[in-house]
Parts: sequence; C-alpha cells; structure tokens
Amino acid sequence: MLNRISRPLVILVEKYLPDPFIFVLVLTFIVMAGSVGIQGHSWLKTIQFWGQGFWGLLGFSMQMLLILINGFLLANTKIIQFLLTSIASKVASAKQAIVLISIMALLASWINWGFGLVISAFFAKALARYVKVDYKLLVASAYSGFLVWHGGLSGSIPLTIALDNHFLHDSMGAISTSDTIFSSYNMILVATLFLVIPIVNMLMLPSNDESVFVSHKISEELKETQEKEEEQEKERIKETISKRYLENSHILAYGIGLSGLFYIVHYFMDGGGLNLNIINFTFLFLAILLHGTPHRVLHTLDKAAGSGSGIILQFPFYAGIMAIMTQSGLAAWLSQLFIDFSTPDTFIFWSFISAGIINFFVPSGGGQWAVQSPIFIPAAQALGVDVARTAMAISWGDAWTNMVQPFWALPILAIAGLSARDIMGFCLVHLMVSGVIMSACLVWL
Repeated sequence: MLNRISRPLVILVEKYLPDPFIFVLVLTFIVMAGSVGIQGHSWLKTIQFWGQGFWGLLGFSMQMLLILINGFLLANTKIIQFLLTSIASKVASAKQAIVLISIMALLASWINWGFGLVISAFFAKALARYVKVDYKLLVASAYSGFLVWHGGLSGSIPLTIALDNHFLHDSMGAISTSDTIFSSYNMILVATLFLVIPIVNMLMLPSNDESVFVSHKISEELKETQEKEEEQEKERIKETISKRYLENSHILAYGIGLSGLFYIVHYFMDGGGLNLNIINFTFLFLAILLHGTPHRVLHTLDKAAGSGSGIILQFPFYAGIMAIMTQSGLAAWLSQLFIDFSTPDTFIFWSFISAGIINFFVPSGGGQWAVQSPIFIPAAQALGVDVARTAMAISWGDAWTNMVQPFWALPILAIAGLSARDIMGFCLVHLMVSGVIMSACLVWL
C-alpha cells in the first residue's frame, strides 16, 4: 500500500519541486508580501528588515557548518569507512539494506544531527555498491533518520534551555534535559520512530522495473578514480621536506588529537554539559586522531567544504526571512493565531503544528526558538501547560517538516550525488506518518 501511495508522490515531486535555492527565494518574497499585506509595513521598511537581518546568523551558521564539516571529516576516516564497507558487504537483500540504513541513520542523528547526515550518506553509497536496491529510496531512508535529531543529544532547543544564561531564563528558568530529551514521553516517541520508520521505508520499496540502481561499473570507476587520487597524493607528499616530515607527521596528528581528547574528558569530569561547541570539538579532534596525519585531514576537508555550499549560500537568506518574520510581527501574528483557539488540552498540539509551519521560513532550531518562545512560553504558563513539553513540541515541529523543507537535505544530497527532487516524494510519506506519531506522543503520553 505504501508503495502505491509513494509512487505518485515521487513522480509529482520529480516534475514540479524547485531547486532548494529557488525555494528560499520564493519564501523570501512570500514573507515580504506578508509583511506588507498583513502587517501593513511599507515595502521599503520590509526591505530594511531583510537587509539588516541578512547577516544576523553568521555565528550560528558557522556552528552549523562546522558540525557538518567535522561530521564529514570523522565519517570519512579510514576506520569509519572500513566499518561501513564491511557492514555493507554482508547485506543480502534490498529490504535488509533499507532497514539497516534507516536504523543507522536514526541512531546517528539522535547522537548528533550533523554526523547522522554525513555518515548515513556514506553508508548509502557503500550499500549501493553491494546491494541491488533503489538508490533514491536508499538516500531518502538515510535522510529519514533526521526526524529524531531535535529529540536527541544535539537538539538545540532542549540544550539551550538547559543553560543558566539563555534569554528566557528569568521567566522560565533552566530546564534539565531529564525533563526534555530524557523524559519518558520523548524517549517513547523516539523509540516509536525507531520501530516505525524502518518498516515504512521497507514498505515503500518499488519494483525492480521502477527502481533506479547504482551501476557496479560506475562504482568501480569511482573506486579506481579514488585510488588514482590517493597515489597522486602520495607522490606529492614526497615532493618537499615539509610535506614529507610535517604534513605527513603522525606525531603532530596524534599529539594534537590526544590533547583534544584529554580536554574533552576533563570537560565532562568537571561537570561540563553537552552543547554544540563541545560536540564540534569532539568530532574535530576524533577526526584528526583517526586520520593520523595533518595532510589526510586537509585532503578530506577539501571534499567536506563542498557539501556545505548550500548552507553558506542559503543560510543568510533564511536569516533575512527570519528578520522579516520577527521584526514585522509576522511570526507573532502567526503564532498568536494558533494560541487564540488553543485550550490547555490542545495547546501542545497547536504548538507542534505551528512550529512545523514556521520551520519552512526559519529552518533553524535555535532561530525558531528565538521567534516562537517569547510568545508560546508565556501562553503555556498562562494556560497552566508544562513549559518543558511546550519546548519539545516546538522542537519536534521543527524536526517534522524538515522532511519537506529541502534545506537540511542539501549535505546528504551533495554526498550522494542526487537532487532534492529524487527523494522528496518518499519524504512526503515520512512527513505524514511521523506527524501522527509525534503529535500523538506529545499530547497523550
């Protein structure tokens, strides 16, 4: 049944879905029109909102880019690649491949969203070389793991409100991760998705006639190209003393890598909490240690930088959109629409739905929290609704519509060599199924 549902959606999306950059340009004009038509601001004032906010998320953008690049560096180490290839070579069928990559992507994304995106993309490519399976569904299954990120260890909203200095601390205080990430309802929600999503992906498998396979010949050509590049790199290393003794030095890599790991251990022993900076720090120094030489790190970095090009280009546009949404009052107006017809029993549900909608315009968990929390937290307190659950409803709403918001799919698509059109039809099914699970767990558990 799911295959019959997904096929028309896949065909529809492949025909009509625009490039993600076109998507963000269209969204920009939509929020500009809303600022003028709904909020009554002049076109000039709206342009000022946009221009003044365009570079407003550079620091946060850098954090996001580093998570992606550091995750890429770690996932592309020889030991990680060897493990991925070893596992892929033992998979015997298309169904096994889909279930395995779904579980792996869910687990990796729960640990860290950046690592989940890149390692699942590499695993998809490894599986495609050994198993005859629809490549588009394989990559879509890898991306479906991203559904759990905001309920996991790198969730930006629950990690932010656990700090003593977050911007709403005076009104809501610090909320422990035991009440958010590790709460019973959140863990049940995550566990349910771990069970359901792999089954959904398996049931969407198209027939062989409808499938798109990665040619083994192409895989061998890629392997030969990679081997040739490695040989060329070895020759370049021999060219100069600095390359031979410094850039290829194990002492430098192991020395700085172990120093970084020593700091990480000390940080956590000293009571340090989990945040984006320490996650970035951990991934970077593990990658340096596992690569073994500075040269290998730099060589992999050249490949990693390309996967972040979409973030570099599009994130400022989303910062501009967020500025219009915030400064024009559009975000407050939209949020208030949901609050006005909410009751204590329905407030969590509408918080989740509103977050899913606003995520189209502000595809950043931290940015979305900055937009919605000043409105939803006082409303939750006035209605007597649990503030921690409200925060998690916004978190899950943000994660939910990422399935059809192509921005965060860009890194995995870049690694896999596909376009958003190739996977978004399957992701529409993920959106429908996960929306029911998320809202039910948030409201009733």
